[in-house]
Amino acid sequence: MGFIELFLIGVGLSMDAFAVSVCKGLNMRDKINYKHAGLIALFFGGFQALMPIVGYFLGVNFESLIKSFDHWIAFVLLAFLGGRMIYEAVTEKDDEEAADGSLKIKELFMLAIATSIDALAVGITFAFLSVNIWSAVSIIGATTFILAFAGVIIGNKFGSRYKSKAEIAGGIILILIGTKILLEHLGIISF
Repeated sequence: MGFIELFLIGVGLSMDAFAVSVCKGLNMRDKINYKHAGLIALFFGGFQALMPIVGYFLGVNFESLIKSFDHWIAFVLLAFLGGRMIYEAVTEKDDEEAADGSLKIKELFMLAIATSIDALAVGITFAFLSVNIWSAVSIIGATTFILAFAGVIIGNKFGSRYKSKAEIAGGIILILIGTKILLEHLGIISF
């Protein structure tokens, strides 16, 4: 799996964190607080990098049991996660914890875990595909950090009108990557 694919996975995974960051920026009443934006981005980027590592090591331990159908698992996990992101974007839930503009470490911790659960499943997929986990988590973590930081700034300046569109785009990206993995392993396409 190359840089472009890992970057796109990072973008797809970071859309939840981006959406929450937009909400956090929206609730910064006056000027943007760059220290708060950096802290939010650090939490989200850090957890998006940590969770695939946990998933990867879980997946490595079970690899021999499921090697013959691992591409189907990768496809199903990524398609499910992408579909769920799209569903959540179109059902428009009111995210009260993201709407609070204050920064509480416990809250950021919980939001970071909640927005990175998908990355755990992707880490399992990486184990099956023999992806270099350290390169992958570096790209995913950095991508999420940058998008979360930008999300706070965008939220502060423009509001929440792009939140659901970003989540839909992230879901589509994950589904397309899962489909590509499946088609490659079935020999239908090759890159």
